[in-house]
Parts: sequence; structure tokens; C-alpha cells
Amino acid sequence: MKQIEGGVTAAKGFQAAGAEAAIKYRDRMDMALIYSEVPCRAAGTFTSNLVKAAPVQWDKQLVDSSPFVQAAVVNSGIANACTGKQGMDCCRAEAECAGKLLGIPAEAVLVASTGVIGMQIPVDRVTAGIEKLAAAKSSSLEAGHDAARAIMTTDTVPKEIAVQVELGGKTVTLGGMCKGSGMIHPNMCTMLGFITTDADISKEMLRKALSADVADSFNMISVDGDTSTNDTLLLLANGLAGNEPIDAEGPDYDAFCQALHYVTVFLARKMAGDGEGATALFECRVIGAATKEDARTLAKSVICSSLSKAAIFGHDANFGRFLCALGYSGAKFDPENVDLYFESEAGSIHIYSAGCALDYSEEEATRILSAPEVTVLADMHMGEAEAAAWGCDLSYDYVKINTDYRS
Repeated sequence: MKQIEGGVTAAKGFQAAGAEAAIKYRDRMDMALIYSEVPCRAAGTFTSNLVKAAPVQWDKQLVDSSPFVQAAVVNSGIANACTGKQGMDCCRAEAECAGKLLGIPAEAVLVASTGVIGMQIPVDRVTAGIEKLAAAKSSSLEAGHDAARAIMTTDTVPKEIAVQVELGGKTVTLGGMCKGSGMIHPNMCTMLGFITTDADISKEMLRKALSADVADSFNMISVDGDTSTNDTLLLLANGLAGNEPIDAEGPDYDAFCQALHYVTVFLARKMAGDGEGATALFECRVIGAATKEDARTLAKSVICSSLSKAAIFGHDANFGRFLCALGYSGAKFDPENVDLYFESEAGSIHIYSAGCALDYSEEEATRILSAPEVTVLADMHMGEAEAAAWGCDLSYDYVKINTDYRS
């Protein structure tokens, strides 16, 4: 497997576009299109929030029951959540407009939205935006990059990746893009993610791969503990790579899953590191846990702790905050048998062992914690299971950004 340049247009047969539609923003692209030249099999995971946005409801139905999908239309600025019948009517209007322009059924058009909850999307603007997208769609890497930029809200950078893997002598490509900076605490999994692939893989195996993957990728990130109404992750496969069809577990399925996991972890880390107001990516890696579930629970407890996040922002080697977060996670362990380390590109330092703080250098610890990516490593000495979770530090700017978000 190798990482290559590009995003959602890297795989064969996929096109994309970004456009300005002035749905809420007036100074940037705010609509994106992903289009496949041939029908796709689709899999998706969606928010576990009981309050689900209209696009989530639309997409869940299509992923479950539509014979195929071929396009996705995305807008930023307005979430189309808590919008009642009018919100669902907007989804249908978007799908019908895109379907007509692209020559595909409305039931083959996925829709996604992100932004302010409770506002209605102006249908005339969104359909005008779709017309621009349909005219501009291209298979170029630049078109994929435009799409990644167009779905941003409070994100500071676009997030995209592409990889290639050999399956049965054929080169298979996966490309992805996502957005997410605030209201990030996926439980599947405000995040939107789109992954395209030219792999020939059955819908059943596509769903199995995605469902298994999110447990250790998007579900292991958090910025602020808020699970959005709009969280959506879609995986589209059009089969144009010409590989032997993957319809059961085996070496090709395993290789596909490894490539998918590389893509999802890359995007998940990008979201965590670009959290609203963040100055650092904050990773907690747990090793030696009794079970995989314990490892996940422990790691996520640490990166979700406001006090831990504040300590990372202050470059403060206050190991008690991290140990405390491990302790209230719900996982069972012996506090007298835990080792804590701080790690970054600046080095590694052993901070806590056998129930007591070690004689470490505060200056060295501060230097390590001042890097743009910081890891808290916890060895539980309970078993062989391990997991990683990703978040960000908690800065003053998080409150500032969310105080005036609607304006």
C-alpha cells in the first residue's frame, strides 16, 4: 500500500466539484459534488444522536434500500437539522435536481449538510449551486481539492487523502475527504466523511469493512464531547479497478480493510488536530489493557477530559489529570501498576510508575508537551490489548469560536 496525491477523485471513474452557492457564507465555496461515472455500491455510518438531520434520514434510507448510488451533494453553512418536513422536502429537491442534471435517479443521489442547526436551506440557492457543480465536475485532483474545501465550516484546512493497494494483480485506489472541527464526538460518528474507491467489492463486505473500521478510527476522536445531529460517513465503490470481486473474507478483503483503515485514521487524526481553537493534536495510546474494549474506553476517557486537554494546552506535566481520567473511565485496573509516559517529536519521558511520580525534569516534560503532536502513553499491565484515541488541547479560542458561531 502507498499513499498518493489526491482525494475523492483519485479512484477511477470519480469526479468532483466545488462551487459558491451563498447558502450562508458569502465569501467562499460552500457546496460540493461527488459523482461516479457508473453506479456504486454504498455503505454508511451515521450519528447515534436521536436528533437526526434531514440528510441523515435521507441517506440512511438510500444506503439501506436503494439498488445503487451514484452521486453525493454536500453543502456547508446550514445543517438542515431540526427543520421538519421542509427539511426533508429540501433533500428531495436537491436529489431530484442533481438526478436530472446528471441523468441518474433521484434515489441514487445522497445529500449531506453541515453548519447551523435550525435554519432552513434556501432551496433556490442550493439548486442553483447544484447546476454549477454539475457543469464544473471533473476527475482532476484539483476538483477533488475544491470539494474538500467546499465542505469546511470552522475547519482551518481541507482534509483529504488517497492510497493505492494491489489486489489480485490489480491496482485499487481509495480516496477520501472529511470535514470536522467542532461538535466532534462521533458515536457511529459536526463530522462529514466521504470515501471513494474503484474496488469491486460486494455491498455486504463493504458494509462489514466500514462498520468494523469506525470503532478504531472515527469513533476514537473527540474535540468537545458533542455528538452532532449530522455525522455521516459514506463509502462508495464503483468496481472500475477490475479486481477479482471481493464477496467474502480473505487476503484481498484484509488488504482492502487495511487500506481503508489507513484512510480513516489519517482523516480522523486530521479532524482531531484541527479542533476549534486547537494548538496541538492530543493522542492517548493505551497498551497492556485487559481487553480491547477497556483499551478504547481508557484512551478515549483521557482525550475527552477537559482538564487533560487544558494541561496539554498549557504544556503542563500534571500527570494526575491523565491518571484521574483513566480512573473514572469505568475500566478496571490497578492504579499501583500503571506506567505513564509523555511522548512527542521532542522525545519521551517516563512520568509515573508504581503508584508514584518519578523524579523527572519539569523542563524536559514541558519541552515534550510543547510539540504540535503530543502523546500520553499509558501501560496498564493488565493484558495484551491496546488502542489509541485522538483529540486536541482546549484553548481560549474554542469558547470564542462557539460564542459567535451563528454570526
